[in-house]
Order: sequence, then C-alpha cells, then structure tokens
Amino acid sequence: MKNLISQIALGLVVFCLAASCTVVRQGEVGVRRTLGKYNDRPINDGLRFFNPFVTTVIKVPTQTVNLEVSLSIPSKEGLTILSEVSILYNVQGNRAADVLRQIGPDFERNLILPVFRSSVADVSSRFFAKDMHTGERAQIEEQIRILMDKTLNEKGIKVESVLLKSIQLPKSLARAIEEKLEAEQGAQRMEFVLQQEQREAERKRIQAQGVRDAQNIISQGLTQELLQFKAIEAFMELAKSPNTKIVITDGKGMPLMMDANVNGSPAGTNSMLRNGN
Repeated sequence: MKNLISQIALGLVVFCLAASCTVVRQGEVGVRRTLGKYNDRPINDGLRFFNPFVTTVIKVPTQTVNLEVSLSIPSKEGLTILSEVSILYNVQGNRAADVLRQIGPDFERNLILPVFRSSVADVSSRFFAKDMHTGERAQIEEQIRILMDKTLNEKGIKVESVLLKSIQLPKSLARAIEEKLEAEQGAQRMEFVLQQEQREAERKRIQAQGVRDAQNIISQGLTQELLQFKAIEAFMELAKSPNTKIVITDGKGMPLMMDANVNGSPAGTNSMLRNGN
C-alpha cells in the first residue's frame, strides 16, 4: 500500500513538473497569461517554468511568416483578375502581449487578411490590368505593403513585403496584350532591317566616293609631260628586247615600234604607244 502511495505521489510530482515547464524555441516568444491577464514582458527562447494552476504560456512566432492568399482583385478598367499573393510578415517580439491582448491569437484571420483585402483593392483599382504584367507590378506590390504597414505596424505586426506571384488576366485581354507585344516585336524587327539597309547603303556610298576621290587624284596628277615620260620609259624597256624592231615615227608624236621576224618581215605588233593626239 505504501509503495502504491509512493508511486502515485511520484507520478503527481512528475506531472506537476512537466506541466509547469515549457520550451520556447528560437524564432518565437512566450507570453504569460496569469488569471486572464497578459504579462507585458515576453519570454525568450529556452526552458521556462511557470505555475500551471494560474498561468498559461502562449507562444507567438516572431520569425518571418509567409501567408498565402488567393483572391480576385479589381483593375482600373473594371476587370476582375485572379491572383495568388504572398504576404511576408513578422510579429514584433516586444509587442507580442499587445497583439494577443488587442487582437487575439488568431491575428491572421482577425486583422492581417482584412487589412490586406482592403489595401489590395484600393491599390489595384488605380492600375490597368496590363500594368500587372509589366514593370508597374513592383510598384503595385510596394504600395500595398506601405498601405498595410500603416495599419499593422502600430498593432505590433511588421509587413516585410507583398508578392504578386501569379496573375491570371481575362482571356480576351491576355490575347490582346499578346497581339500588341507581337506587333511591337514585328515593328522592332522591321526597324532593325531598315537600319541594316541604311548602313549598307551608307557603306556603298562611302566606297563609291572613295573610288571617285582616288580617280580624281590620279587624273589631276596625270599631266601631258608625265604621260610622255612614262611612254618613253616603256619604249626604252621594249627596246631592250633581242627581237628585231621596226620604229615608225613622224618626228613629232610618239613612235610606233613593231617586232620583226629574222627575215625582217613584221611578226606582229609588240606594243603601241601613243601620246593621245
């Protein structure tokens, strides 16, 4: 009988010890609630003891939480757009008691989601549907975050960012945007081709101008005296040939020289030089 009483007493002691301690993990804080009142001083991570008969420890995450929401948002032209959104937020550890006291443990449903739905409707109605597929998307996300943070920050909740992960436009609008993008790409390709043709035409013009400039330089340098001098030089070189030559000249213009065979008869004209007269 004594052994049974001892075992029961030991069991009660173990139960009381187990019920009077809790482990607060990293990334969260504990808030004591004693006789219905929250203690403003948070409990940091580690093993903590409390009186289980009058006190309860509520754990609140302080690390970044990803709250995913699927909803329909309005656009400036009155369209309804399906979107999946991620809300990244965290509870400020030193204000965890205020969050529980003012909002309750289900603060996501009671506060964050209503504020988000109101903010996203307010911001998205200022933008056209096509803006959510362009660089305006980041601006939309930032404006939603700022608007949410104005309300939630004073409640002890910090909104880190709002991310529009997917946007599903109406089929007719999506097709119209695709056609517009295709037309813009076609125009860009045509502009590129025209630029290539213009560069090629410019290249040919410069090349032709270079040829004309070279011809002008040569023609300006070819005087009558220079032509006669070059003709005499060529005549002297041809005169060195071992074949028999026949020279025909009137004493004024450039001579005409012809090769002859061994019998002295003309074998064919080897060269004919004239002075242009």
